[in-house]
Amino acid sequence: MDVARNDIHNSQIPVVCRSCEARHGGICGALSSGQLVELNRHSVRREVAAGCEIVGQGESVCRYSSVLRGVVKLSKMMSDGRQQIVGLQFSPDFLGRPFLHESTLTAEAATDTEICSFPRSVLDRMIAETPELGHRLHCQALQELDDARDWMLTLGRKTAQEKVASFLHMIATHIDPDSADCATFDLPLSRADIGDFLGLTIETVSRQMTKLRKLGIITIENNRHVTVPDLDRLNNAAGND
Repeated sequence: MDVARNDIHNSQIPVVCRSCEARHGGICGALSSGQLVELNRHSVRREVAAGCEIVGQGESVCRYSSVLRGVVKLSKMMSDGRQQIVGLQFSPDFLGRPFLHESTLTAEAATDTEICSFPRSVLDRMIAETPELGHRLHCQALQELDDARDWMLTLGRKTAQEKVASFLHMIATHIDPDSADCATFDLPLSRADIGDFLGLTIETVSRQMTKLRKLGIITIENNRHVTVPDLDRLNNAAGND
C-alpha cells in the first residue's frame, strides 16, 4: 500500500496509472515511469459488458490487455461446436500470449469488466528491453500451469461437493484476495457454466450448493449472491491441503 500512496505524488507517472491499483500486482509494476508514460500513450481503457467477447478463438492478436476489474471467462471451441470453459482471469491478470499471432482461446467478460488494452508491438518491444517484465510474464505463465495442474486434480479426483467448494473458494480468494477471513461476491458464472467448468450437471451444482448452505459453509441470496463466513471451512470442504 505504501507504493500506491507514493504513486499519487509521483508526477512522472500518468494520472490514470496512479489510481490504478491493478498495476501494482500486474505487468505495469515492472515498468519504469518513462515506460508507463509511453504505454499510456497507446493504451485504451474500456468497459466490457457481461457476455461480450474480448477476443475470439482463431482471431489475430494485435493487442494485449490487463484485467482491471471483473472476471474474464476463457473457453475453447472444438471442431464439432462443443465448447469447454478452461479458465477464469481476474484483476490484475494479463490477457494475451506474447509471441503468438493468433488467439488459441476465446476470452469473454463473465461479469461487467474493465480492461486496459495496448498494442502488442509496443509491449513486445518493452519485453525485450525490460527483463523484469519478461520475468513477470514468465511467472504468470508458470502460475497458470500450476493452476491448470491443480484443476486437473479437482476434475479427476474430487467429489462433486469438493468440486463446487473448490470453485467457490477460487472465486472468493481471487475476487477479494485481501479478505483474510470472509468473502462476499456475486457468482460470475451461471449454474450451467459452473457445471461446464466442473464437469457436472446443473442439477448437481445446485444440489451441492444447497448442501454447502445447509452446512453453514456458505449463504446464498437471490440465487447468486454468495457469502463465505469462514474461508478455512470452505477450503476444508474443497479438500485442499
